[in-house]
Amino acid sequence: MKQGSFWRNGYHRTLIGVIFTLIYLFPVYWMIATSFKSAGEIFDIPPKLIPIPPHFGAYSSEVLHNPELIDVFVNSVVISLGTMILTLVLAVPGTYGLARLKLRGGGMILLLLLISQLLPSIVIAGPLFVTFNRIGLLNSYWGLILADTTITLPFAVIILRPFFLAVPGDLEAAARVDGCSQFGVLWRIAIPYVRPGIITVAALSFLMTWGEFVFALSLNTRDHQPITIALNTFIGQYGTFWNNLMAVSTVAALPIILIFASLQRFIIGGLTTGAVKE
Repeated sequence: MKQGSFWRNGYHRTLIGVIFTLIYLFPVYWMIATSFKSAGEIFDIPPKLIPIPPHFGAYSSEVLHNPELIDVFVNSVVISLGTMILTLVLAVPGTYGLARLKLRGGGMILLLLLISQLLPSIVIAGPLFVTFNRIGLLNSYWGLILADTTITLPFAVIILRPFFLAVPGDLEAAARVDGCSQFGVLWRIAIPYVRPGIITVAALSFLMTWGEFVFALSLNTRDHQPITIALNTFIGQYGTFWNNLMAVSTVAALPIILIFASLQRFIIGGLTTGAVKE
């Protein structure tokens, strides 16, 4: 291949993309590789890039024969699904109202939602702890679901708004002529039209909640702890069980990888639409 054709055909862009992809994926590979190492091999110098032969002790003790992992895994599924559903229930009609109806203070609401995205979780955790303690929502699924929704809901509204703005006004007008109420227009016209955006928000809400740590640590006990808190137990005062931690981390990452791999078309398309369309 001639050097001129290499640059002219854009192969250099492909090469750069492959290099950046490998850099970003290397921590994931190192996590998986470390999970197949013994405790002694982790500190080998130089480190072993490929664990040969692989050791399955961490998976045997911490995954296959660890009933607590199933409990925390179920807790994460319940909390993530609950947050996803609550986010959609609140975000879809709320965003439709902000995008399609002439509401007083709509611009201020959007500004507040944007500002709320700048607040770190630890700033919100304190007031939520005091409030949930008074109303009896500490150490419960509902407490974590509501807390996580404070993070996912503003994000969902910001992502969904461009989709609702793109709904043709003629379709809504035709639906009203046929006798649809405002809710009927939302249910029969708007929601089917913005289905890709709803899938995007559902997937990202689930993923954001799955990896949440601050609320799970500050608003919860061991009874309802998600898998992110279980990972923290491998970090002790006098050392870290790296192979066990990486084995459980690999299992915890599987739902994220599967969801993103199966819905990447919607997720990438939804984020791109939300970025350029107004």
